[in-house]
Amino acid sequence: MEEIAEIVMSAPTVDEAIELGLKELDADRDEAEVEILSRGKTGFLGIGSEAARVRVTRISAGRNAAGVPTTAEGETTPAGVATAAVGRILEAAGVNVTRTLRAANDPESGGPIIDLAGEDSGLLIGRRGQTLQALQFLVNLIVRKQFEGVRVVLDVENYRQRRESQLRDMANKVAERVAQTNRSITLEPMPPADRRIIHTSLTDNPSVSTESTGEGEGRKVTIMPTRD
Repeated sequence: MEEIAEIVMSAPTVDEAIELGLKELDADRDEAEVEILSRGKTGFLGIGSEAARVRVTRISAGRNAAGVPTTAEGETTPAGVATAAVGRILEAAGVNVTRTLRAANDPESGGPIIDLAGEDSGLLIGRRGQTLQALQFLVNLIVRKQFEGVRVVLDVENYRQRRESQLRDMANKVAERVAQTNRSITLEPMPPADRRIIHTSLTDNPSVSTESTGEGEGRKVTIMPTRD
């Protein structure tokens, strides 16, 4: 088995650093994993600017009998298994997107974070992110067969960050209205991840409390005024 080539590259932008890394390894985009180490900073008039840095790892030369990316020692990694699983699912679906490994093991999420981008990326989000959640669920099922406790996070062009920001803004506005009217408001049904954001956004708000009600896909968050 050939040793997997790996290189860290710097450039003004992430895309340029990735391209340089691929050229150095003589690899195509689907033959490598990319981990973004730093997105860099533009600075002001060039002052204080920092280059973007990425780690590019060739995976085509190191695959086991199942076609799963491996480390140089031949042991599969959560990031490699997750990246390969995403690739197989997207290829079967005929979706044209690229995969970028944002983090091989993010301490906050508990596993790899993989960014998806491309002309078909919008198809992967779905209504309120349900398609993205389903894809992430499938990938986690595959990864956890080999790595217990690992949580893979998939993101489509920073959708999760935008969605979280929108939910937090909505939670705060509804909480303000609840506090002013002294009447509870029940939000529309939401998936577990969205409900969790609502709850955590208002945990420290002394004027309101929250609770989830309902069953299955019909579970909703109710924001209630705090009773003295």
